Amino acid sequence: EAVAQQFGPARVGEAFGPTWETCWFKVELSIPPAWAGREVHFVWESDGEGMVWRDAQPVQGLTKEGEKTSYILTRSLKESEPHSLTLYVELACNGLFGAGQGSMIAPPDPGRRVTLSKAELVVFNRDVYELLMDLETLLDMAQLLGEENQRSFQALYTANQMVNVCDVTDPSTFPAARDLAAAIFSQRNGESQHTVHAMGHCHIDSAWLWPYEETIRKCARSWVTVVHLMEHNPELTFACSQAVGEPGLTPVPWQAQQFQWVRSCYPGLYARIQHFVAKGQFVPVGGTWVEMDGNLPSGESMVRQFLQGQRFFQEQFGRICSEFWLPDTFGYSAQLPQLMRGSGIQRFLTQKLSWNLVNSFPHHTFFWEGIDGSQVLTHFPPGDSYGMQGRVAEILKTVKNNKDKGRVNHSAFLFGFGDGGGGPTQKMLDRMKRMRDTDGLPRVQISTPDQLFSVLEKESSQLCTWVGELFLELHNGTYTTQAQIKKGNRECERILHDVEVLSSLAGAQDTAFQYPASQLQQLWRLLLLNQFHDVLPGSCIQLVVEDALQYYTEIRRAGAQLQEEAVQSLCRDLLQPQACSTHSTLVVNTLSWERTEVIASPGPDGAETLALVTVPSMGYALVQEPFVPPQPVAVRKQEDGSITMENGVIAVCLDTMGRLTSLQLLDSGRESVPDGCYANQFALFDDVPLYWDAWDVMDYHLETRKPVTTLLKPLEITLAGGLRGSVSFSLQVGKSSTLTQEIILDAMCPCLRFLTQVEWKEAHKFLKVEFPVQVRSTNATYEIQFGHLQRPTHWNTSWDWARFEVWAHKWLDLSEHGFGVALLNDCKYGASAHRNVLSLSL
Repeated sequence: EAVAQQFGPARVGEAFGPTWETCWFKVELSIPPAWAGREVHFVWESDGEGMVWRDAQPVQGLTKEGEKTSYILTRSLKESEPHSLTLYVELACNGLFGAGQGSMIAPPDPGRRVTLSKAELVVFNRDVYELLMDLETLLDMAQLLGEENQRSFQALYTANQMVNVCDVTDPSTFPAARDLAAAIFSQRNGESQHTVHAMGHCHIDSAWLWPYEETIRKCARSWVTVVHLMEHNPELTFACSQAVGEPGLTPVPWQAQQFQWVRSCYPGLYARIQHFVAKGQFVPVGGTWVEMDGNLPSGESMVRQFLQGQRFFQEQFGRICSEFWLPDTFGYSAQLPQLMRGSGIQRFLTQKLSWNLVNSFPHHTFFWEGIDGSQVLTHFPPGDSYGMQGRVAEILKTVKNNKDKGRVNHSAFLFGFGDGGGGPTQKMLDRMKRMRDTDGLPRVQISTPDQLFSVLEKESSQLCTWVGELFLELHNGTYTTQAQIKKGNRECERILHDVEVLSSLAGAQDTAFQYPASQLQQLWRLLLLNQFHDVLPGSCIQLVVEDALQYYTEIRRAGAQLQEEAVQSLCRDLLQPQACSTHSTLVVNTLSWERTEVIASPGPDGAETLALVTVPSMGYALVQEPFVPPQPVAVRKQEDGSITMENGVIAVCLDTMGRLTSLQLLDSGRESVPDGCYANQFALFDDVPLYWDAWDVMDYHLETRKPVTTLLKPLEITLAGGLRGSVSFSLQVGKSSTLTQEIILDAMCPCLRFLTQVEWKEAHKFLKVEFPVQVRSTNATYEIQFGHLQRPTHWNTSWDWARFEVWAHKWLDLSEHGFGVALLNDCKYGASAHRNVLSLSL
């Protein structure tokens, strides 16, 4: 398609754009015959990300920020080789980290243009390059090994001798200089030296500072470069994580993500990748559909991440992953070890806890134990990075920083540009070749994840065990940022659950019903894609948010249709006009316990009709005669403007601003709200983090608390009682935001419901709602995936107060013996419980 276009002249110094545009260049080269026997490169430098195409195939990624600015045309020009050829360069008008206006994490500059700064045909002097690599390594050793180490002096004096021997105008002096360096590099280590397992790596965020669509090209640019390196460096290994699916709602078959993107768009490259997978050099790792957020997806979503990922790896590469690879997400649920073990995985690698702001995590290699006792062998690369460059300083840090020295003698070293893609370079490999087994430095071995973990398993007898969650003491704001994404995730998880329950029941009852397996897989994969660790947390640009919200809309639409089809099949007889009177209502319960609740349905005249119904577990009921409660809801307005509501189970009192002054459990007479306190109290905080704006909320925000007390519309009764009583009010929040809330009490119900609508127009503010309760406990309980977790309500230690803002799923609870209060939600994740105050971040 690109080749067929009309091309016009382009000059070095020209700018192209705007942001997210694509420009194609036709490059016609003619190599002078005088360069026979020389190594010839095509050099291209620009502010954008490029890719060289040759003979209709991608051959080299070009990214200045990733130190890839040349394509090797020939390593030694032969007379038989073509001296004239045509290349095409595909230029994306964005950098490795998007197009932030003023700073990397600022919103993209839509008018930004990229400049072509260099387009040249050059002779590459390999001898000079190798000499410089020798000197770089020796000088790093001299500087970094320290005066107490004789090897630093040996390196220094060798470098000095090389300078004396080498005449830069006389290439014939280069071999003698290189021999001096080789003498140092060939002096071997002792047997006890630490082994660093070096693996090529290229972390590519599926969406972050760029949209999903740009990630497809990032994968191709990065992986074609890796494959090209492998063809000339047979020892190179590359650990490649993430299997992810087609973005957008196209009818392309859904397979798996970043691999599938390349498979669909670059089949020639994908075939080369499969070749190196078979050779054991290109190593798929990870086991999940995407590198998802480690906290917020539900238990079932996490199961599907592993199920879809492992199934793809099995189908495409003939094996499942034995390592879970999640280097860059914002904390790790205590349920993950059990889910890993259930997915055939016993090994885990990450490094994100090195970002902790308060406490330094005490291990780099350890056993991690989940809430059911499941254990996985866990390794954090001690260099605290997944984007190493292969420098001496990084190799030394990997050993010095290792907190499990003495227990294990091996560790990982992940080298290659990451986040925005890029991957390893020839220079990184050449640096590490010089450190393969050089006295004074750790032994550097090009390795694979399996080789590393296999040796760690053999050395594991002295390892420590960490029980419970791996909580990241940073990025706590990601539990709340982008409220619509959080709401979309929770709603779509519920929708897919309901569709699967109803479709399974329909299939069990009616063999003619076709279970919608392929449609469900497509919808699940859309949802799983949006759980990527910069999308669901909200730490992405507006373009990505728009894509994510579109996917949620599609899941809601298609899910509602599938749900309707399942109910029509399941309850076909009941839905016939002659089977029921016009006043009957079919009510379905997709949860696993019997429920008695007040429901609202449209009546014959279109008005909402309430009914108290009982529906069995995972079943349905036809409601014709509404159940009459033993005690209806009573709603009364007091002289001071406050309102009381009571249903025989609980009694509440609300002041004119909608705050709870009393919440009583009637059979015990137990009061839940402490004297002089208000529950359902909205509070506004300043939100000015140190750097990562969308990611972080700092502990000092708690010092800026301002109760929301500006009343726009005082509390009034909206339903006077019977099956349901309700009241509503409106508040002004901050300078220009509004909050409207309806508080509902249903007959026979032990809980009070709050329907809250916020029109949010504040910047750098954080809205929460607080519930002080008359309960004393040193721990609060939070729902997590398929279980719950207890966290302290006090700040005794730095580990405690670092959890000033935590995550939970549908509930948090503060209980003492015989009594407790729980705070439930349908779309929030940020929460806290300090002393006796339960708080939900809105």
